[in-house]
Amino acid sequence: MRKDKAFKTILLLSGLLIVALLSGIFLSLVFSSIPSIKEFGINFLFSKDWDPVNNKFGALPFIIGTLLTSVISLLISIPFSLSISIFLSEILKNKLISNIFQTFVELIAGIPSVIVGLWGLFILAPFMRTLQSKLGIQPIGVGIFTASIILSIMIIPYSASIGKEVISMVPIEVKEGAISLGATEFETLKSVTLPFSFNGIFAGFLLSFGRAFGETMAVTMVIGNSNKIPESIFSAGQTMASLIANEFTEATTKLYTSSLIEIGLILFIVSMLINILGRLIIRRFSF
Repeated sequence: MRKDKAFKTILLLSGLLIVALLSGIFLSLVFSSIPSIKEFGINFLFSKDWDPVNNKFGALPFIIGTLLTSVISLLISIPFSLSISIFLSEILKNKLISNIFQTFVELIAGIPSVIVGLWGLFILAPFMRTLQSKLGIQPIGVGIFTASIILSIMIIPYSASIGKEVISMVPIEVKEGAISLGATEFETLKSVTLPFSFNGIFAGFLLSFGRAFGETMAVTMVIGNSNKIPESIFSAGQTMASLIANEFTEATTKLYTSSLIEIGLILFIVSMLINILGRLIIRRFSF
């Protein structure tokens, strides 16, 4: 009984510590953002001006850049991550080989983002430059689309791993029942397995979107770092995270610093909401 009570106490204290930490981060961001909030109000979200010299700041170009890179990377990653999930859970029957492939997928997730960014800068960007020349587009190599490809590579392991787990959770009796009624393996996958595990797969994509939403270093290296609203997916741009990484050490005025922190606050809130929603969907699916 004493051990159980001590264990519950430790769990309670750990939970309170996490809540206190998140609350402290949120409150510190809010407090530091007050000068910017007072100066620009809600217009901060819709202004496209970013002029540190004249103390004019607006987050719209960076919100658009973040949404573009995150959504495009998610769309690129969906067919690959879903294919990997199905391959590992349904097609590859040998457990040993499946575990080996799973390990490789997890190793990709563990690659430091700066390494992926270097690969994008020295390998992917020149390829994109050649492609843009053939398409008659200004061949800058870096930009929104290049950053989206890099992000898609980084988030595929997350959604693929979650997808594999939820597909594996489909009761074998359900699949055997469909096969006994004359369904082929493909029909069983299409009509039984995927619909049954849809919520969990969707949650995996949502968590991957949250991962892409807040990625910093790799994106900073290949997005072009332009403070203007991108005119196309091949244009240079900037995300909220890359802006903070690029300019925080250069902020020389209180309003400049506060505006950057307010962008961090927006990023924090949106990322938290995406992750909470994804976790709730996974929890509901699991039970």
